[in-house]
Amino acid sequence: MTHVSLGTADFDPRQFRTAMGQFCTGVTVITTLNDADEPVGFACQSFAALSLDPPLVLFCPQKTSRSWKVIESAGRFCVNVLSNHQQQVSAVFGAPGEDKFRTVEWDPSPSGLPVIKRSLTWMDCTVDRVEDGGDHFVVIGRVQTLGEVLQDKPLLFYRGGYLSTEHPRVTPAQAELENFLTWTGGDTWL
Repeated sequence: MTHVSLGTADFDPRQFRTAMGQFCTGVTVITTLNDADEPVGFACQSFAALSLDPPLVLFCPQKTSRSWKVIESAGRFCVNVLSNHQQQVSAVFGAPGEDKFRTVEWDPSPSGLPVIKRSLTWMDCTVDRVEDGGDHFVVIGRVQTLGEVLQDKPLLFYRGGYLSTEHPRVTPAQAELENFLTWTGGDTWL
């Protein structure tokens, strides 16, 4: 039997980025307040639910991120899950620059953190711990408060561009859902 190798161990960062671009992600904006109570934030697609009990999430900021340094110092952050109508919000927070909140409407969460208006939902969190993740950090946050959930479609990022879910929803079979932390059905499958 002849074995044919289809992959390569010799790849550069651009090839790795292209491969990772094949994985569709949602888009979030992670926000906090600096020492002067001014809002700070950045667009983040490396966000995930981690645990239901306790309620934990994670996100992965670049080690060079100025916004991450403010979040780390504050010890708390808010995750804003963007809707498909918020491409411009993602563009503002995905680009470098000062005062990104100048053109973005927001309200304070119960703890005072920036909640971007018209986001699908939001989570107020405290930093639980931070792990090394190569050129990024892996930040694990404990969810303290959940925002309401709006009935809209998510903003998705795929192959370097935005995408929306315009097709009818397809729900996987029960057996496929057993390991999905974000399944929206009842708790009977847990």
